[in-house]
Amino acid sequence: QVQLVESGGGLVQAGGSLRLSCAASGSIFSTNVMKWYRQAPGKQREWVAGITSGGSTNYADSVKGRFTISRDNAKNTVYLQMNSLKPEDTAVYYCNIVFGIANFWGQGTQVTVSS
Repeated sequence: QVQLVESGGGLVQAGGSLRLSCAASGSIFSTNVMKWYRQAPGKQREWVAGITSGGSTNYADSVKGRFTISRDNAKNTVYLQMNSLKPEDTAVYYCNIVFGIANFWGQGTQVTVSS
C-alpha cells in the first residue's frame, strides 16, 4: 500500500506564495509520475502539474510561469511552489502518484487566496 501526505496549504493574499509538499511512503516503484491536482468548490478536479521520476515536468496553462513542481526522489517527496497566487487558485490541492496500473491519492490540503 502507498500513502501520500500533503502539507503546506493555508491562507495567503493575492500575489503571495505558498509551497506544498507531498511525502509518499510504502511500496513505490522507482519509475513513477507524481502530480498535483486541485478542486475548487462546485468544480471538477483538475490537473495542475506533473513530474516524472526522471525530472520531466508539465503544467496546466492556468499555472504555467507561476507554479513550479519539483521532487526529491531520495525522500519520495514532491513539491509545488506556487507564486503570484490569484483568488482563482483557491482550491483543495491533491497529490497523486502513478506507477504501472497503480494510482494513489493524498487527502488534500486547502489553499485559500484572498483578494
